[in-house]
Amino acid sequence: MSGTDAGVRLDKFLAAPERLGSRPRAVDALGRGKVFINSAEAKIDDAGTRLRAGDAIGIWMDRPGSARRRAATAGALQILYEDSALIVVNKPAGLLAVPLQQRRDAASAQEYVRQHMRSGRRRRPLVVHRIDRDTSGIVVFAKNALAQQQLKDQFERREPERVYLAILHGHPVPPEGTWRDLLTWDPRALVQKPAHPRDPRAKEAVSLYRVRERFPPAALVEVRLDTGKRNQIRVQAARRGHPLVGERVYRPQGHDASAIPFERQALHAWRLSVRHPSDGRLLTFEAPLPDDMRALIDRLRD
Repeated sequence: MSGTDAGVRLDKFLAAPERLGSRPRAVDALGRGKVFINSAEAKIDDAGTRLRAGDAIGIWMDRPGSARRRAATAGALQILYEDSALIVVNKPAGLLAVPLQQRRDAASAQEYVRQHMRSGRRRRPLVVHRIDRDTSGIVVFAKNALAQQQLKDQFERREPERVYLAILHGHPVPPEGTWRDLLTWDPRALVQKPAHPRDPRAKEAVSLYRVRERFPPAALVEVRLDTGKRNQIRVQAARRGHPLVGERVYRPQGHDASAIPFERQALHAWRLSVRHPSDGRLLTFEAPLPDDMRALIDRLRD
């Protein structure tokens, strides 16, 4: 690397025309373990690393095991994991996780999984947890009642690691910390609202957040759920003056949502760790950022 590249972000360096030619190709190479800094493998989290004079950058394009494998699918869903007890899928934004009572005919991840399981003459999938329709990412279904109960018990005890990636307006201060609120669900308005400590309906909502990357008007934030209330990240971010980019419901008064156009809330269920319901071994799943959020990040970087 020449001295003129000192201070340049790694992904921008890789995206130069004489190297990989574009930022998506640079991110893809990082994600597949093809990039090395001073002989050490670079990770996707290193995309924003600023290079220093004298750094040696290597690109191993034909590295064994780095080729893209064809993913198993269930309808519109990518299957991240499947065995006799559970199935883990990557849900796209815009698709319900499970059917709504008032919209039984609407497409849902559960229905796609049911059709996938029916092809093998297996039972219908059982709900373990949910994510919002316009949130992308990991959803788990159980294949039998015992596995469902064991998985749901883990969620009730707050044992699974649930990590989301969100793009927020502005820059949270401090850049790492805890959001703690009392919330109550309004069944008529279908929104979470702040609750008084003496309200018997009040439920504690706790999230741990960390800013992963700052852009001039926004920030990429990693949020780990301690509790898992409906719309939790969306309402907690908005209450602190940093609504999600694309948020339509939880917005501070006077906030200009059009400042960063995006078609849905920029929220992705990225990582989930649970204990297998049969043998207790720890399983960790990751769902890559969808194309729309990757494109948004590229736009914010530019």
